[in-house]
Amino acid sequence: MDPAVLEAMLPYLRDHFANPSASYRPARTVQRAVQAAREQVATLIGAGPEEIVFTSGGTEADNAAINSARLYWPQRRHLVIATTEHSAVIEPARRWEEDGGMVTRVPVGPDGLISLDALRLAVRPGETALVSIMWANNETGVIAPIEEIARVAHEAGALMHTDAVQAAGKLAIHLRSLPIDLLSLSGHKMHAPKGIGALFVSKRVRFQPSMLGGGQEQERRGGTENVPGIIALGKAAELATAADQAAIAVMRDLFEARLQSVLPGVSVNGHAAPRLAGTSSLSFPGIAAAEMLILLDERGVCCSAGAACHAANAHPSHVLEAMGLDAGHAACTLRFSFSRFTTVAEVREAAGHVIAAAGKLQAMKADEEGPVVLSSPHLVP
Repeated sequence: MDPAVLEAMLPYLRDHFANPSASYRPARTVQRAVQAAREQVATLIGAGPEEIVFTSGGTEADNAAINSARLYWPQRRHLVIATTEHSAVIEPARRWEEDGGMVTRVPVGPDGLISLDALRLAVRPGETALVSIMWANNETGVIAPIEEIARVAHEAGALMHTDAVQAAGKLAIHLRSLPIDLLSLSGHKMHAPKGIGALFVSKRVRFQPSMLGGGQEQERRGGTENVPGIIALGKAAELATAADQAAIAVMRDLFEARLQSVLPGVSVNGHAAPRLAGTSSLSFPGIAAAEMLILLDERGVCCSAGAACHAANAHPSHVLEAMGLDAGHAACTLRFSFSRFTTVAEVREAAGHVIAAAGKLQAMKADEEGPVVLSSPHLVP
C-alpha cells in the first residue's frame, strides 16, 4: 500500500466507525467521506460519482456486470468474451452456459490482440446481451483497442463491459467519451488494500444487482459498506492520476534489455502490441519457470509464472496458449511487475538475480546432459 493511502484509511478503522447508512451525526461524517471517495474514483476514470458502485474487488465487479446483463435481458442468451480473459470473466461465462446461454470466445493473435473482424463475426444483433473484453491483460500487459471493441458491441445492440483492473490508474480513462457501459477496477492494483474495488455502471444502462440486502449503493449492491477500504480506494485513485507511467516503462525496458543482452533467446510475450508500463512476461527457453521461481524466491525476487491468483495451479497459462504458444513455452515463462515505488537500483539487482538463477539452472542441466558452452560468461556469478 501507498503510505498515504494507509494514513487516509486509519481514522476510519480507529475513530470514525459509524455505519454510513445510519442517520445520527457520526454516521453523516462517514457518509460524507464515502461520497468524497466516490468522487475521487469517478474522477480517475472520467465518470460521474453516481455511476460508481463499490465492491469487494475486481472479481465481484466482473461477476456483477455479467450477471446484470443476464438478469436484465433474459431473452438475449448470448455472451461474447475473449480467450485471454481473467478467470473472473471466464468462470461466470461458464456459468452462463450452464444456465442455458451461449458463449462465443473470440481468439487473439500471436500479439495477444483481439481481431475486430473476428469480433464482428462473433456478435449477434438482437441476441448478444454483453461483450466483455479485458482492457489490459493481467499476464502480458497487452492493451486492447477498447474503444473500437466497444463500438462493435454497440453496433450489434449489445452492452459493453471491460475488466479494467490492470488498466485503471495506469492508462488514461475518460468514460464520458467512451461507449463503455460497465467497467471493473480493483484497489490493490493501484496501491490500495486488497478487498476493495468498484464497478462503473453507466447512467445510460439499467442494472440488476446480484447482492441484495439493505439497499446500499443506491440499491445496486446490498451490504454494509467497507468504509476504510472505500476511503483507501478513493485516496489511491487520487494519487494514481499523478503516477509517472513513462518512468515505469523505462525501468521495464531496462530490465528486459538487460536480460535479453545476457540471455540470448529470452522473448517478451506481447512485445509487438501496446503494453502496460509495469508488466513484463518473459519466456526463458529450456529453463523451467517453476525452478526459476524457487531460486528467485530465495533471492528475494517476487514474480509469478502467470496470474498470481493461479499460483497453486499447475496448468499452463491459458493466455499464452491463446496467443499460440505451446505448453512447453508457457512453462518457461515468468511475469514481473513494476510500479512507481520500484527503483532503477532494484531493477538492476533483480535482473542480476534472474541472470544468476538462469545460469545456475543451465549449469545444472549441462552437468546432467554433458558439457555445453554457456552463451555468456556472465551467466554464472
